[in-house]
Amino acid sequence: MQVSAGSQSFNSVNTLRLLGRWMRMFTIRNQSSIAMAYKEFGDDDRMRPSSYYDRIVDVMEELVRMTVLMRPHVAQLVDRYSERKETGLPVAREDHSAIAIGR
Repeated sequence: MQVSAGSQSFNSVNTLRLLGRWMRMFTIRNQSSIAMAYKEFGDDDRMRPSSYYDRIVDVMEELVRMTVLMRPHVAQLVDRYSERKETGLPVAREDHSAIAIGR
């Protein structure tokens, strides 16, 4: 994700998180912004080693970890009663409450 927001970029990152939630996306707990990002990249367009770099790696690791954990459950996560009802699909489904407490 890229944000170009000047010196107050963290506000833009927070707004992106809110937009993601509004679109029913899962957002990871971790986030980062890089102050004066133009100073953090070398001539090879790679990020220089720094605490910013370490933080970005932490964020990306969490993103990959959450993607791996959630991918097997995508059918469950995107299934919504209101959307099935609206499209005329059967609305009667299994009792989802059993998932929370184990079968």
